[in-house]
Amino acid sequence: MKTPWIAVSALVAGLALSACGSTEPNPSEPGGSPVTPPASAQPDPTGPTDPGPTRPAGPPSKPGTPTPRGGAPSGGTTTLSGTVQAGVEANCFLLDGYLLVGGPREVITAGARVTVTGEVRAGLMTTCQQGIPFVVQSATRG
Repeated sequence: MKTPWIAVSALVAGLALSACGSTEPNPSEPGGSPVTPPASAQPDPTGPTDPGPTRPAGPPSKPGTPTPRGGAPSGGTTTLSGTVQAGVEANCFLLDGYLLVGGPREVITAGARVTVTGEVRAGLMTTCQQGIPFVVQSATRG
C-alpha cells in the first residue's frame, strides 16, 4: 500500500519542480540566446528620477501627542521653559510636548513653572507613551 502513495508523491513533486523551469533559451546551451530582462527591470543609466521616500523633519508623533512648539530642537544642549503637565502614565511629566526624563523631581512636578536644560533623545525608549524624550541635565523653578 505504501508504493502508490510514494509514486503519487514523487509525481506531484516532479510536476511542481518542472513548473518552476523556464521556457526561455539558456545562453550557456548551444543555440541559446541571452535573456534580457524587461525594460522596467533594467536600471536607468541616468540615475533614479524618484529620490524615494523623504523622512519627516522630526520624529513621528502618536495620535494625541502634542507637537513641540517650534519643532524638535537640533542636537546639543537645549533650554526649555514652561509649565509642567502630568502625563497619562504615573511619574511622567511633559513640557511643551517633550517628555522630561530624569532631573530633580522636587523641581519637576505637575503645574510647576520650570526652566530645564538638556538634550532631545528622540530614539530613547520610555514607558510614558507620549512626548519626545528630553533628558534633563538641570532644572530650576521660575
